[in-house]
Amino acid sequence: MYEAFLSYIQDYSVTPLSEADKETLTRNFTLKKYRKKQFFLQEGEVCRYHGFVLSGAMRQYSVDDKGVEHVIRLSIENWWVGDRESFAMSTPSIYNIDAWEDSEVLVAEKDRFNEMLQIPAMAEMTRKLDEKHAFALQRRVNAAISLQAEQRLEELENTYPLLLQRFPQHIIASYLGITKETLSRIRNQAAKKNQE
Repeated sequence: MYEAFLSYIQDYSVTPLSEADKETLTRNFTLKKYRKKQFFLQEGEVCRYHGFVLSGAMRQYSVDDKGVEHVIRLSIENWWVGDRESFAMSTPSIYNIDAWEDSEVLVAEKDRFNEMLQIPAMAEMTRKLDEKHAFALQRRVNAAISLQAEQRLEELENTYPLLLQRFPQHIIASYLGITKETLSRIRNQAAKKNQE
């Protein structure tokens, strides 16, 4: 169960995990199973866990005054899940996180997670992922404010093609900040071009 998780940490660090490190990690991360549509976190709650998705798919979203969902993050196997701000600051979250598919997630509470940052490989992985996350966030904001819908879809297809296979059109559209009708039109136009 922990093999994929430990391999993931090792992939992001040059520092090897000792047997003691592995034992600490497996002791402090607990397996939780989420049924489809079950909440990992609900708006107004403090995010108590940081999780690593072993299997399944999850989405993080807010809901506006009109009841419209705005997807800000999608997570599949070997991705992390949680509201980083709420987790770090112990403040109520403005997001919901739920399982889009039945999911298995390794979770750690804040104190245990912070304790595990004493493990050199875990600290190194976290630094690299924070940097990667910052770059991805910059690209996402830039795409949202400067790219046409077609370009945003193309960038998603090139960067995270598996998300398009795992999530339905209305969730992908929300993630891209467009309507599902616009996404459908773009895909139809692309299909016609490919047939020519």
